[in-house]
Amino acid sequence: MTWEDLDAHLDRVPGTVSAYVGRPGARPAWTRRADATHYAASTMKLAVLVALFRAAEAGRLDLDAPVPVRNSFGSALPGAPRFANDRDYDNDEAVWDRVGGEAPLRWLAERMIIRSSNLATNICIGEVGLPAVAQAWALAGARHSVTGRGIEDFAARDSGIDNLVTAADLAGLLGELALGATRPGPLASPAGCAAMLDVLVAQEHREDLAAGLPDGTRIAHKNGWVRGVRHGAGVVFPDDAPPYTIVVCTTTELADGGADGVEDDACRLIAHVSERVWAARHDLAG
Repeated sequence: MTWEDLDAHLDRVPGTVSAYVGRPGARPAWTRRADATHYAASTMKLAVLVALFRAAEAGRLDLDAPVPVRNSFGSALPGAPRFANDRDYDNDEAVWDRVGGEAPLRWLAERMIIRSSNLATNICIGEVGLPAVAQAWALAGARHSVTGRGIEDFAARDSGIDNLVTAADLAGLLGELALGATRPGPLASPAGCAAMLDVLVAQEHREDLAAGLPDGTRIAHKNGWVRGVRHGAGVVFPDDAPPYTIVVCTTTELADGGADGVEDDACRLIAHVSERVWAARHDLAG
């Protein structure tokens, strides 16, 4: 395989496909439209996770303290009414079963990642604040990605406040987490970075990047999807090669799985890229 072959294959895909592959902290081995912005879908939850752990390490939050589980949130648009999540548009009944009660913030952060719970995400954003999420992106070196609002904050969305990512920015954040688990870095302590990677390894939606890897391969990853969008972003830890970051962002009609996160042609496309990169894992620059 050559990267030119992979580019030629992706050139035939309708829409925009962005990618970033490389060793954490090194120059990328391959990029494709890596600075093109895409609607973030649930990949924005990566920055929320980092913001939570940073706040906990600074003593501003206690991840093990219970917080109220309420389905009511302030809009990012000043003066707009409060908004709520749609239970049918979520992926985790476990969080909804606790509405009206309490849950530890750490548990909500985990459900935000491993089941991609929108309700858990908005509760976490409410606890840590959007400025802290913006700081997480900035510390990771992101140039174009932004988390401007909570999920289903339609008043903010309709006013132009949105959530955007690029393949390069997602790779930068994940790369800093991988490096930060081995030595002090900008995002969190080594223990904090290792704990976040463990959460990402427990990801239960495995129909894109993970599907292109041999069974049992360790990958710390987060995906995101809405109709017309499917992204996969992760760090792969082979047993026989150094770790590498891989991000594939697609804005394409192939992403027809909608809110259920079911496998579709965009999932299969991302899995194909992941498989090809795995085959080249020994040859990545770094």
